[in-house]
Amino acid sequence: MTFSIVARCARTGMFGMAVSSSSPAVAARCAHARAGVGAFSTQNVTDPSLGPRGLDLMASGRSARATLDEITASADHIAHRQLTAIGADGRSATFSGARTLGIYAAAEGKDAAAAGNLLKSEAVPAAMLDAFAKTPDQHLGDRLLDAMQGALDAGGEEGPVHSIGMLIVDQVPWPIVDLRIDWTQDDPISGLRSIWQVYKPQIDAYITRALAPEAAPSYGVPGEVV
Repeated sequence: MTFSIVARCARTGMFGMAVSSSSPAVAARCAHARAGVGAFSTQNVTDPSLGPRGLDLMASGRSARATLDEITASADHIAHRQLTAIGADGRSATFSGARTLGIYAAAEGKDAAAAGNLLKSEAVPAAMLDAFAKTPDQHLGDRLLDAMQGALDAGGEEGPVHSIGMLIVDQVPWPIVDLRIDWTQDDPISGLRSIWQVYKPQIDAYITRALAPEAAPSYGVPGEVV
């Protein structure tokens, strides 16, 4: 039903995650990240409250592994959950409960972790990490989308995916990227890549508009007074 990746860019310090599913609006429930702290995904039979909880634990100094150990030892219905986390040091951790759906798997690596359920193949998460690792000099967003395409190339879900989201955080307390396709009958991964190509050149301008609007570039929209 879902496959995702959480990741850190060792070059820039950005954190991000991408997630796709046959369910609608998957990122609204599964995607969590915090600048300077890490990224966290909660999926399968999803409990969205585990995302902020995981980020709070990592912000307090726990590693990704210690964070998942604490959550899995205390959270209700943990057998239904599939979790991934990456911390500020780039170390990752995963958990798949005994009641994770269908064929499921997870893969952990330096600066990234991936997991999925109701997959075509257990090889999907490892393929995602391979695709992510191939282009370390590219923007984190490009690498996350490469990982999602890698999932499709390795078989993806048992059925077609319909939604996708990508979340990236950097040096400000809000996401610098929060892009989603909540439902489509077409390929949401290709669709989000098209949106990303429009948004990527404007990331810095939107940050400047928040922090120093007088110095921001023009909006370039009809009716703007300059």
